[in-house]
Amino acid sequence: MQHQPKQRHFDFTRFGAIGRGLLVGLLAGVVVSIFRFCIEKGLKLVQWVYGQILQTPWYIVPWLIVSLAVAVFVGLLVKKIPDIKGSGIPQVEGQLAGELNYAWWPVLWRKFVGGILGIGSGLFLGREGPSIQLGATIGQGFAEKTHQTGADRRSLIAGGAAAGLSAAFNAPIASTLFVLEEVYHNFSPIIWTTALASAIASNFVSLNFFGLVPVLHIPYGTNLPLSQYGNLIGLGVFLGVFGYLYQNVTLAMPSWYTKLRLPSWLDGVVPFLLVIPIGLLWPKLLGGGNAVILNIAAITPALLPLIGIFILRFVFSTLSYGSGLPGGIFLPILSLGAILGAIYAQSMVALGWMPASFVPNFIIFAMAGYFAGIGKAPFTAILLITEMVGTLHHLMPLAVVSMTAYLVVDLLGGAPIYEALLEKLTQPKLPEHSGVQDRLEIPIFEGAAFEGHQVRDFKWPKESLLIAIRRGERQVIPHGDTLMRAGDTLIILTDRSNRAWVRHQIDKLNVSPT
Repeated sequence: MQHQPKQRHFDFTRFGAIGRGLLVGLLAGVVVSIFRFCIEKGLKLVQWVYGQILQTPWYIVPWLIVSLAVAVFVGLLVKKIPDIKGSGIPQVEGQLAGELNYAWWPVLWRKFVGGILGIGSGLFLGREGPSIQLGATIGQGFAEKTHQTGADRRSLIAGGAAAGLSAAFNAPIASTLFVLEEVYHNFSPIIWTTALASAIASNFVSLNFFGLVPVLHIPYGTNLPLSQYGNLIGLGVFLGVFGYLYQNVTLAMPSWYTKLRLPSWLDGVVPFLLVIPIGLLWPKLLGGGNAVILNIAAITPALLPLIGIFILRFVFSTLSYGSGLPGGIFLPILSLGAILGAIYAQSMVALGWMPASFVPNFIIFAMAGYFAGIGKAPFTAILLITEMVGTLHHLMPLAVVSMTAYLVVDLLGGAPIYEALLEKLTQPKLPEHSGVQDRLEIPIFEGAAFEGHQVRDFKWPKESLLIAIRRGERQVIPHGDTLMRAGDTLIILTDRSNRAWVRHQIDKLNVSPT
């Protein structure tokens, strides 16, 4: 009997995800590139204005009126749609977790306008967080227009977030990893393929706007020899301590603003007024910090001026962010890290423990270490600085500093900054029922309570159903006696309204002793 040849069936699932990701990436790339361009031109305009004021002092009066008007206008935008406050990364994280939801268009245009006015005015705020929210919101809008729901909708939001960061920093690989490591907390195949496609497309658009030169191209003399690796440990500890301090001050700042007894939407008036004397005295220090990093790397100031610059940028960046204005802490964190790296390196040079030629190297390493400690995302930090600086020669030192800073913050009890900010935005919810089903993916890590136990060993939330366990490239249909292993991903069915609540319940099971 002749056997019929086995018919091949093509799986277009990931192909479709990549196609949608490319479209979202192109759209986000255009929007975020324009956003970035406007901020850069706005900052140059503001610095020019401060130069004119120094020549004609009475110009300060109209400038004061303009600053107050802009502060009030941005405050009104925030009052109308509070979801545009801050960097936007906690809001995106909350959306992907099912803890937040908002209409995409009102957030998109208000974040765009408010971000340009706030960041472009010279406040110590970063463009990267708003860029991530802009990209994620474009992904959300694309999902709505194409009627994508559930996991497909989340993949487009995650892809848009990666595209936003990629266009802001020209770092597509790090942007994808940031979304997986810090925002989505899961290496889902559909998520990472969509995110990578979006980030590549967005980066292509951004490169056409701004050219091929890396965002933080810092020339350096020579690679760090192994004899200097002891200083890397010292730098990591130094960064970890100051990273923990930054976390606490940033999280406490909104409560300090409440003592002013101003309406919360007018808190932005404070940094808008305080930035004026900074602009008159030190116009080159204005903005998120990109130019500050490059200037310090090119001509590193002496130790005392560096300490003064750090105190000024630390205080004013936390003041700017704590006011709730649309702007991020991503680039301010990197600039503070660069300054701390210069302080540490200059101190070691003064003590005779390090040649002065390695100062630029330590500025590069410290950016990654400071972000790794504060964001608790060391892989993203290593890749981000590698892509932004434009060389692979620093991978080992970056890893040593990032891991050390991460461990120090962890030992001190610091939490990932964006998760901590999200907790302040959301309140625990009770189970609800929308009648629409959705899936939840829970990874099982080494040492988790689920590892090595059977499904029946746990009392699962009533509002959930474990429908599959993804193990590598295959899926296992679970039974009561199915053994859960490290590296598995639990696929859980629940009501769309219950995703966040079910995740919290399962997270409790996964850490509680059995």
